[in-house]
Amino acid sequence: MIVRGGLSGASPELAGLADTVLQPGFVGVEVPDWLRRRLAEGLGGVALYSRNLVDSAQVRALTAALRAENPDVVIATDEEGGDVTRLEALTGSSRPGNLALGAVDDPELTERVARGIGADMAEAGITLNYAPVVDVNSDLDNPVVGTRAFGSDPWLVARHTAAWVTGLQSAGVAACAKHFPGHGATAVDSHNDLPTVSYSVEELAATTLPPYRAAIEAGVQAVMTGHLLVPAYDPDSPATMSGRLLVGLLREELGFDGLIVTDAVEMPSVAERYGVTGAAVRALAAGADAICIGGERKGAGVVGFMRNAIMAAVIDGTLPEERLAEAAARVRRLAAWSAEQRRVTWATGGAGPDSTDSADPAGLAAARRALRVRGEGLPLTSAPQVIEFVSETNIAIDRATPWGVAAPLAALLPGTEGVRLGADDPLPTPADGRPLVIVVRDAHRHAWVSAGLDALLARRPDAVVVEMGLPGPLTPGGTHITTHGATTVSGQAVAELLSGGTPTAAPLAGLTTPAV
Repeated sequence: MIVRGGLSGASPELAGLADTVLQPGFVGVEVPDWLRRRLAEGLGGVALYSRNLVDSAQVRALTAALRAENPDVVIATDEEGGDVTRLEALTGSSRPGNLALGAVDDPELTERVARGIGADMAEAGITLNYAPVVDVNSDLDNPVVGTRAFGSDPWLVARHTAAWVTGLQSAGVAACAKHFPGHGATAVDSHNDLPTVSYSVEELAATTLPPYRAAIEAGVQAVMTGHLLVPAYDPDSPATMSGRLLVGLLREELGFDGLIVTDAVEMPSVAERYGVTGAAVRALAAGADAICIGGERKGAGVVGFMRNAIMAAVIDGTLPEERLAEAAARVRRLAAWSAEQRRVTWATGGAGPDSTDSADPAGLAAARRALRVRGEGLPLTSAPQVIEFVSETNIAIDRATPWGVAAPLAALLPGTEGVRLGADDPLPTPADGRPLVIVVRDAHRHAWVSAGLDALLARRPDAVVVEMGLPGPLTPGGTHITTHGATTVSGQAVAELLSGGTPTAAPLAGLTTPAV
C-alpha cells in the first residue's frame, strides 16, 4: 500500500532512483516548498517554462535556489530560439529560429547563434536545453514543426543540427535533439493526438535519421523522444514507449549512449492511452532515462504519484530495477558533465563573444540574411497602414510572446498605423493614399487568413505581403517578403527593409527580382 508519499516495502535506494529520473515543472517565479523538499530528497531534474522566468536576475536567483537544495539537479528548458523561446518570452527572441538559419544555410552562422543561446542559458544557470528541433519538415501542413525545423532537405537539416549542437555545447549547456525519430512527416500535433509516421524503414533512414546521426557525431548529450507511432519499427507502441526504437534503433543502430528524455508525458497523445504514470513507466521500461512532466501537470501531488508508480512497477516486476538504475545513472552522468562545464567553460567565460543580455549581433545578421523578397517598390516612401492577421499557433509557442512588423516599423517610420485581426474580426477598409502592409503567419494553413488576404489584395494589389510563418504558395502579384519566422529580430529586419535601413535582402527561391 502507499504510505506517506512512498510504498511499504520500498527501499530508500529505490525511492532515490525513482526521484532521479523525474523532470517536473512547477508554478511561480520562486521555488515552492514542495519542490524544495523533493530536491532535498534527490529529485534529479526540473523543467522551467516561461511562467517561471521574468528577467535575467530573477532566473539566476531561481536556478541558484534550485541548486542550493540539490547541487546535482538538471535544470532544463526548451530555448529553441526563434518562435519558441522561454528566456525571451516576454520580449520575443533576439535570434531567428531554425527555418531562418536553414534559409541562410551558413553553418558557421548557425553555430554562432547557438553559442549565443548557450551563453545566455549558462549565465542563467540552466544546464539542459530541450533543443534543437531536428525534424525534417516534410509536410507543409505539419501543425507542430513549421518554422522550428531547419528545412525539408535532410542533409541541410543534418549539417545545421551538427552546427547548432556544437555551438550550444561549446557554451557549456547540454543539447537535446528532438523529436526522435522525426516529427516532420506528420499532419497531427502530438500535443493533442498520436501522429503516425508512415515511412518505411528505408524512407526513415533516408529522411528523418540523418540529422540524428549528425547530432550524435557532434556529441549531443541528450535526445528527446517524440510521441509518434512508427509502424515500420513498432506498430503498437509510440516511440516514447518502444524498445525497438529507443534501444534497437537509437542505441544499437545509431550508437547513441547519452540521455534519452521523453517529451512531456501528460500530453494527450500518450496520457489518454496509458495515463500519465503509465506512460512514464512504459517509457522507462522501453529505454528512456528521464521523464519530462511538462506544463499541464505541475504540482507536488503529481510528482509523488509518479515516483510511487515507478517504485510500484519495480516491485511488481513491470520495470526491472536494473533498467531504472541505468536510467538514473545516465541522469547523474549528464549532471556531472554539466558540473564540469560550469567549472571549466563558464568560469573562464568561454561561451563566445556573440551574446549579451540585450542583443546578439549574429542573431540580427541571420534575420537580415534570411529575408527573401519578390517584387519592387521598396523601401516605402511614407508611413504605411499595417494589417496583421493573428492566426492560431501550436502550444509550444507562448501566446504572449510579441511578434509582428507594425511596432518595429512605427519606430522607424513615425505615423505607421497597425491593426490586428482575429478570425472573427471584420476586414478593415484599406486606407487611401498610403502604403498597405499585410502580415500573415502560416497563411496557407488557415482558410480565414487566406480568404482575408485575397480580399485585401483584390482591393490593393500594390500591397506588401509579409509571411512570418512557414512559406506556402505565393499569392499572385505584389511584393512579398518571407522572414522564415515571427521573432522580434525578424520583425526588426523587415522594418529595416521597409523603411530603407537594411543592407540587402535575397530574392525568393526561384525568383530573381530583389526589392532592394
